[in-house]
Amino acid sequence: MAELDISNVNFLIAEDNPFMQAILKQLLRAFGVRNIREANDGSQAYNILHTFHPDIILVDWEMAPVSGIDFVKLVRTADDSPDRFIPMIMVTGHSEQARVTEARDAGINEILIKPVSAVSLYQRIRSVIERPRQYVESRDYFGPDRRRRDDPRYTGPERRADAEQEIAYIDGPEDA
Repeated sequence: MAELDISNVNFLIAEDNPFMQAILKQLLRAFGVRNIREANDGSQAYNILHTFHPDIILVDWEMAPVSGIDFVKLVRTADDSPDRFIPMIMVTGHSEQARVTEARDAGINEILIKPVSAVSLYQRIRSVIERPRQYVESRDYFGPDRRRRDDPRYTGPERRADAEQEIAYIDGPEDA
């Protein structure tokens, strides 16, 4: 597998722990990334989005006063969001299924459980670049398609065809 050149990819790190922020920044620099901005909470990260246009956001769950989950929801649904389609990777110590599901349902593209390794971070970055998912918009959700694949063995009802819930599949900002 050829190495992916991410040196020109712009990153925003939304992380309140200075030590973890430094680790993520150091790993990105080791990958050759040149343009990295940092925020200490979701509010600061959201403000940065209005002047800086990252290609990928690394966001921690536990931040105050605006948490990572609240930040993700803001980016995905706020009327003044600069980019609802930006790929976001949740970097968190929470590995419980309920938390992973909550992050997915907020609109996270990938989740990375701490402690972070260079390999695991690189794999998540590569995933959002090489295998981007369609975006879905419904009455209750906007974000990457939560299904990673169609299961040919599934024979139950197609919930997405439910007439009560209108779904729009969107490939990217040009389709919005």
